[in-house]
Amino acid sequence: MTAPLFHLAPGALDGAAAGTVVTLTGAEGHHAATVMRLAAGEQIQLSDTRGIRAGGVVLSAGDGQLSVEVQELTLEPALRPQLVLVQALAKDKRDLQAVESATELGVDAVIPWEAQRSVARWKPGREAKKHAEWVNTVRSAAKQTRRTVIPEVRGLHTTAQYLHAVRGDQGVDVIVLHELEEKPLRESLEEVQEAQELHLVVGPEGGITDSEVEQLLAAGARTARLGPHVLRSSTAGPAALAAVQLLLGRWDS
Repeated sequence: MTAPLFHLAPGALDGAAAGTVVTLTGAEGHHAATVMRLAAGEQIQLSDTRGIRAGGVVLSAGDGQLSVEVQELTLEPALRPQLVLVQALAKDKRDLQAVESATELGVDAVIPWEAQRSVARWKPGREAKKHAEWVNTVRSAAKQTRRTVIPEVRGLHTTAQYLHAVRGDQGVDVIVLHELEEKPLRESLEEVQEAQELHLVVGPEGGITDSEVEQLLAAGARTARLGPHVLRSSTAGPAALAAVQLLLGRWDS
């Protein structure tokens, strides 16, 4: 089993090298020292959440914190295009299921989308609380899967707001997963040019409306079919993400 990973504050590993002693405190320190009861001599991984991973050994533990000696440092460069899941809000927390699985499968960012047919809604005044719920889900999944970088959770977008954000942006390619499309995901992915971001758009339980599809296509998006079956909103995004990772060869190494 790989050593457990804990997240430090961004920049906490700047200037670190083999032999540097780092103190893990706060919620992460409490979890490591008090909950997991890590002790001197055990292996541990630390991340600055920006791409630097440190492997080290626990020197001492106690009072909700750990002292860790860094043994090696690894820089994980960001890959292009970044993979972004545009996940429609869905009832029974199926949207959170999708976000959790997508994080485990390597998504770089997620965008909560209030689609026209979204049954679930973020009520006025509770947007910050719901956004925090998505952030906590992503953080937990990233830590569980030993991810160095924590995916970004962007702000809630309506259809109009999302269209405004991507329309004319040459650095973004958008693929809308649509059950009536005949072109498979592989072909749509082959059409993607050297984008900075690739957005995978997943609709809610009732699907994406014809009007939304038309507007997305007019904004430069492509549509693609994901397999022969109609997948749930909680499944489609993670399935597409896994397929894209394989098609791009990112899981070969």
